[in-house]
Amino acid sequence: MTSGNLSAEEEAVIEQIEEQNVDFLRLQFTDILGTVKNVSVPASQAEKAFTEGIYFDGSSIDGFVRIQESDMRLEPDPTTFAVLPWRKTEESAAARLICDVMDTSTGEPFPGDPRGVLKRAIDRADEMGYEINAAPEPEFFLFEEDEEGRATTKTNDAGGYFDLAPKDLASDVRRDIIYGLESMGFDIEASHHEVAEGQHEINFTYDDALSTADNVATFRSVVRAIAAEHDLHATFMPKPIPRINGSGMHTHISLFQNGENAFHDDDDEFNLSETAKQFTAGILEHAPAITAVSNPTVNSYKRLVPGYEAPVYVAWSDRNRSALIRKPAARVPAASRIEARFPDPSCNPYLAFAALIHAGLDGIEQGLDCPDPVRENIYEFDEQKREEYGIDTLPTNLGEAVDALEEDEVIANALGEHVYEKFIEAKRAEFKDYLVDVSDWEIDRYLEKF
Repeated sequence: MTSGNLSAEEEAVIEQIEEQNVDFLRLQFTDILGTVKNVSVPASQAEKAFTEGIYFDGSSIDGFVRIQESDMRLEPDPTTFAVLPWRKTEESAAARLICDVMDTSTGEPFPGDPRGVLKRAIDRADEMGYEINAAPEPEFFLFEEDEEGRATTKTNDAGGYFDLAPKDLASDVRRDIIYGLESMGFDIEASHHEVAEGQHEINFTYDDALSTADNVATFRSVVRAIAAEHDLHATFMPKPIPRINGSGMHTHISLFQNGENAFHDDDDEFNLSETAKQFTAGILEHAPAITAVSNPTVNSYKRLVPGYEAPVYVAWSDRNRSALIRKPAARVPAASRIEARFPDPSCNPYLAFAALIHAGLDGIEQGLDCPDPVRENIYEFDEQKREEYGIDTLPTNLGEAVDALEEDEVIANALGEHVYEKFIEAKRAEFKDYLVDVSDWEIDRYLEKF
């Protein structure tokens, strides 16, 4: 029995908990750096979680609050209820609920909650009359574990792009991952082996921006958990192996207005509306600052180099994949969209989507002119030709990206003061630590030479 203070959606969750013998709930949220955190409570506490929230110590979460202001409250979103496939047996199961983080001192949403940052971006779009849809393509590597269960960088297959077994030995793992995702409500479009050995991609369908960000966080957890059941380590590290392709998270975005795709125009050469072009221009304008958020690790910039299919040039195209943004072919008007090709799967999806959305909306509000598409392979341009075309490059390392973020008021405001300050602080420390470290490459190259 429930108290009667629950919404219909919350009541439905309580019923599913009983029907599926759920004994524990994981109340999930994400810290500023994109790490998924959770608080486990007995399923008997579900009603209390919905009506009162669950309190936790925010000072223990990286970038949240100081010790003297530590009490935070989790408010579960009932629409995110899902049973965890790797924890389900005939007798019992565990389930998760994604939560919003509340500030107990004010009773308001905590400004450092990344999910709240994305909600504010969505609210801005809503005020402008737009709904935002997104679909990412997160790539990942599967590596073997050593005898002690630790991750190695030894791939378990020798497959390449779209290869089949026996080269693609991980096809069974991908199948189990897909079954797990589908059991959690994902609508899977396709899966395949990617270009590099041990690299894979599983695509899920378009959804609203908040649901999609939730799905990315869930996707990473499911992939890791099911890979571990196969004694493999799944990593979303952008460039775990040098001199081969890294992992990206190409992100497709479109705006809808009054039920129609606001990015589509039948009369345009590229079937892109003026709104779409302005949105694209906004992302191009703010791309260096966005990169700090969408490519947030030192390792991210080992992927963003010419020659490995990752974009480094600030341009767009309807054809080639060397540009930062591509306009994919669309079979129907509703499918018209743009594809931001520079984000990688190490990013916090809530912050990355928020940055992209605010940048695009700024392009619309400012009425920015979109440059002409570049249909040639920009990788083959020399510096002089890039200058002729007016093509800039992305930051070459995390330090430069953070510099760009500090100079970009639009993206700083997109994150909000709390997240912006904590993010900058964390990334400055990460880059400083990287700069003072000595790599194996340096030891191999210089130790005996000098």
